[in-house]
Amino acid sequence: MTTNKISCVRECADAEMINKYRHEIDDNNSSIQNKASFYQILGNHTRLKILWIIQNEKSVCVCDLSDILDISISAISQQLKKMKDAGILTNKKERQTIYYSVHPDYQTEMEAILNFNTVEI
Repeated sequence: MTTNKISCVRECADAEMINKYRHEIDDNNSSIQNKASFYQILGNHTRLKILWIIQNEKSVCVCDLSDILDISISAISQQLKKMKDAGILTNKKERQTIYYSVHPDYQTEMEAILNFNTVEI
């Protein structure tokens, strides 16, 4: 059995480009890690649905999210906690109800990410 091995066939390495990006990656490693963590949070379909609802409504309570998505309050709460811990969401308490909204620092990014032409939920 033969295997198709793909290899680079460049004539010479672009040392300047390689060094440039090695240094830039080193200098921006923390930011890269933060972005990766941010997108990992968004990589869950339930969290993405929750964020889409919150983004559209501006502020939503756990019970409403539970009813909309037909998921238990405890399961919704776990997802909200992950997003709040990541700094994506904020909350405010009105009497005994806690309302969640997208953190102002993430508003623009969420608008771009959650701008679906059609949403199949």
